[in-house]
Amino acid sequence: MRLWPDFTPWVTNARESHPLQTALRENMHDEHDPEYVKMLRSVRRQIETVIGQLSERYHIERVRARDMWHFTSRMPRKTLSHTVAVFLNRCFGRDPLQFDGLIAT
Repeated sequence: MRLWPDFTPWVTNARESHPLQTALRENMHDEHDPEYVKMLRSVRRQIETVIGQLSERYHIERVRARDMWHFTSRMPRKTLSHTVAVFLNRCFGRDPLQFDGLIAT
């Protein structure tokens, strides 16, 4: 019995339809528009911030689920909790990813 589903077809299709854009080293020449590179950096910074928050605040790297049912119910709850916190911050006019002081607001 397999505990985790096979994600290989999904990952393969994602790689074929969306090319991965990575940052270049300082000694490499970049032919992209500087505004495009700036946008990529800001998106990457936001993604890394969200991954860091999920790791530190929600301990998403260490999910103690013994079966697929608990895994599939726990991960969306953690993601939904993060999304609600971002939504509340936007409603209060705060920076969306600053969760410190959200309860005191």
